[in-house]
Amino acid sequence: MTTAHPDDRPDPADVPAGPYADGPGAEDLTVTVPALGRLGWAEVVRAGQVGLVLAFHLALAVVAWPWRKIRGGTTLAESASLGVVSAFLALGPTFVKLGQLMASSSGLFPAPLADACLRFLDDVPPVSAAEARAVIEADLGRRVDELFADFDDAPLSAASVAQVHRCTLPDGREAVIKVQRPGINRRMRVDLSTAYIGAQLLERLFTFFRIANATAIIRDLNRATAYELNSLVEARRQETVRANLWAFGDNAGVTAPEVYWSHCGRRVICMERLRGVPLDQFDVLRAAESDTELLIRRGVKAWLESILIHGPFHGDVHAGNLWRLDDGRIALLDFGIVGELPPAWREVLRRMFQATALDGDFGAVASMIRKMGYVEQAGETDAEIGARLQEVLAPVLAGGLSDLKLSALIMALVDVGRTWGVASPEELVLFGKQLGYFERYAAELAPDWTLGSDLYLLRNVFPEQMTARAAERGVTLPD
Repeated sequence: MTTAHPDDRPDPADVPAGPYADGPGAEDLTVTVPALGRLGWAEVVRAGQVGLVLAFHLALAVVAWPWRKIRGGTTLAESASLGVVSAFLALGPTFVKLGQLMASSSGLFPAPLADACLRFLDDVPPVSAAEARAVIEADLGRRVDELFADFDDAPLSAASVAQVHRCTLPDGREAVIKVQRPGINRRMRVDLSTAYIGAQLLERLFTFFRIANATAIIRDLNRATAYELNSLVEARRQETVRANLWAFGDNAGVTAPEVYWSHCGRRVICMERLRGVPLDQFDVLRAAESDTELLIRRGVKAWLESILIHGPFHGDVHAGNLWRLDDGRIALLDFGIVGELPPAWREVLRRMFQATALDGDFGAVASMIRKMGYVEQAGETDAEIGARLQEVLAPVLAGGLSDLKLSALIMALVDVGRTWGVASPEELVLFGKQLGYFERYAAELAPDWTLGSDLYLLRNVFPEQMTARAAERGVTLPD
């Protein structure tokens, strides 16, 4: 790889740059979520193709089941699930994305299917270098060899929507560029509309799909995909979350890649290259890191602050997007999925943490929810509603604060909301799912640490209270 000496680096004015070198304008960040349910010829043809591919791969899986059973004790459901995974891979990016959703929502889908879909969290086959180069050149308006001092045609990784290539900028900075698959926008729009029509039919025919709310799943995926397919929006989100990490002058042990706007476009994002290992490479991490517990605590603290204070938060912290860097920092990668709670719900969540960690005042939580226009029909005081809320949460809190599982707490709050007719936002569920990831990392890397009793996590959320509580306990909080 070529790296320029500082004295040999070109003048910034002479460096080839794309159309967003000064950053995107407001109009560039506008996203229109396409309507679902359109039934044109493209959708009819695609529906037929989807049906045939699913039927073919399921049939193969059923035929192969006796042989798989002899070799590994596979059940028929497990074999059929492998057939669904093979079909999704053959059907392309939209269905890979759907498989990723199933893998990360194991409580919603049958266990054999959710387990089989874990395969989608790994790399998927990349597009050719020529296709990737064509997207870059169309977006940035220059040839790849003019834009970069060095460009690696072999991708570092490939996912359902985009793949990542190593490159070097003309001034010598090492970078990576995330490139969307060609034609992905049109293809996913047709696929999602087709899937939505199919989900409507399945809900009419089968109780399971009505309970799972299959149409809502496709609607959520459609909305998330519309934002993900505008790379300028993703790059801006990444830049915003990165800046927020250090808003209080701490979190030096946490980072996200810097965005290089000179080489960004509507379908490509160029950013700082970081080196490290994913957080699920437990043996490697234990060998390299003397304090894996502190590593996890730092990541969770910064992530919680993004939700409770700043707003936008990383919504897909599986191990591939969370790394321990070679210099010891923890890094957030890939901002294709970013959530943000509405301000009122963010305040409810903060008050929920205050009740569980500091004062036990669930009545104040109930009061906030009432002010949002809910539970008016209950005919109870805030204290009574708060007591009922605490009672519902008792299984979560039964072991005391040291045994508190925060993701279970969030999901319990969602369940309570449903009993009151509270339409809790999807971001609240997304938050709970991500805490589930962190708990799994903690089980391996910080087995003696408990989220619920760690004052460090909420130091910037409730600064005065946490400082006082730390002084009472004689605890020194980390940097």
